[in-house]
Amino acid sequence: MRYPDVADGDCAIAQALGVVGDWWTLLVLRDLAGGITRFSDLADELGISRKVLTERLGALVEHEVVERRPYSDRPPRYEYHLTEKGRGLLPVLVALQDWGGRFLLGDGSLTATTTAGSAEAVRVHGLVGHRVPPQLLADRRNGRTDPVAGTEWTVLYCFPGAWAPGTTPGNPPGWDTIPGAPGCTLESSTFRDRLPGFADRGATVHGVSTQRPDQLDAFAEHHRIPFSLLSDQDLELTTALRLPTFRAAGVDRLKRLTLVIDRARTIRAVLYPISDPAGSVSDALAHLDALSHGPAASG
Repeated sequence: MRYPDVADGDCAIAQALGVVGDWWTLLVLRDLAGGITRFSDLADELGISRKVLTERLGALVEHEVVERRPYSDRPPRYEYHLTEKGRGLLPVLVALQDWGGRFLLGDGSLTATTTAGSAEAVRVHGLVGHRVPPQLLADRRNGRTDPVAGTEWTVLYCFPGAWAPGTTPGNPPGWDTIPGAPGCTLESSTFRDRLPGFADRGATVHGVSTQRPDQLDAFAEHHRIPFSLLSDQDLELTTALRLPTFRAAGVDRLKRLTLVIDRARTIRAVLYPISDPAGSVSDALAHLDALSHGPAASG
């Protein structure tokens, strides 16, 4: 759906709003990015009328932001998937979430964490029971790796950023003053040192940040990190799970959190917020032990 009253031909912002300048449209894009691709599922998730959803999806298909893919011939049924043009909107969704979390749900301060019981923490803990959509992230060797391993468990820890000494750029200016940002090297090194304990429990450890693969490679080489560090620089996993972010030095960065995921790609435990990066490794091991004997958990 286009809005000719704002579609100023000389203004790229107005042109973009002519395609996505409607709150239902942005929420449809949010849920498509999260792996909800079928019409009925979208309607149920959004609580939107079928007429309005049909209009919004039709407009997104018309503008090649979304494509239809058939999954049933009789009767004809389609899934809706973001195109490359649509995936180009992922940073917009992340920016809206970050702005809303910081200035509407928060007190406006720049932070890489939150307080226990905050609206953001409640939302992130609500990931328990959700499935991680299939996708591939860039790894430090310029390959592509599924963030969910084929082992019984995957421990996926998200961190704001870690750099090898002497690399350029290194820590952004003022990094140590951002609550929750420091501690990534300690966290990764602790996972490294306690990796046998995770292997004994049938778990694979993956780290993920929005840094470039070459930055992650330099960090891993310097600190002898043996497991995969994955780059979500395109924000696909971040948007799919609506992971909390903050913006520093012009880059959207993940807040520190850990997910415990089973073989079926279901999130079984969430650690957020994390006040002790090294201690969170022990907490992840404890969650693995609890999950082998009981229901899903969060902490």
